Amino acid sequence: MIFKRKIYDNLLDWKATASGEKALLIEGARRIGKSTIVEEFGKNEYKSYLLIDFNDISSLVIDAFDKYLNDLDTFFMILSTEYNTTLYPHESLIIFDEVQQYPKARQSIKNL
Repeated sequence: MIFKRKIYDNLLDWKATASGEKALLIEGARRIGKSTIVEEFGKNEYKSYLLIDFNDISSLVIDAFDKYLNDLDTFFMILSTEYNTTLYPHESLIIFDEVQQYPKARQSIKNL
């Protein structure tokens, strides 16, 4: 599919040029596969990834955003435990899905 290849190539370019220093925001119409392609990218291009869906988020993760953004070791430990995923420095991708549901998460990206 042409769309899939184009966006995937854009994600590869972002990974190569951002070097883990910049976040990426993907906008588009609903239900066209944005989350699916980004999750596939995480599976293929990173040692690990986790998907935080803000439509279905636990109170523990909300609590982590509220209390531990100034202690990133604890913040990432909570995410790793809650999603049962090992996070590796510079080799893991964290995907925020439906981030508009929780504005504090979007604001926190600059700290992460």
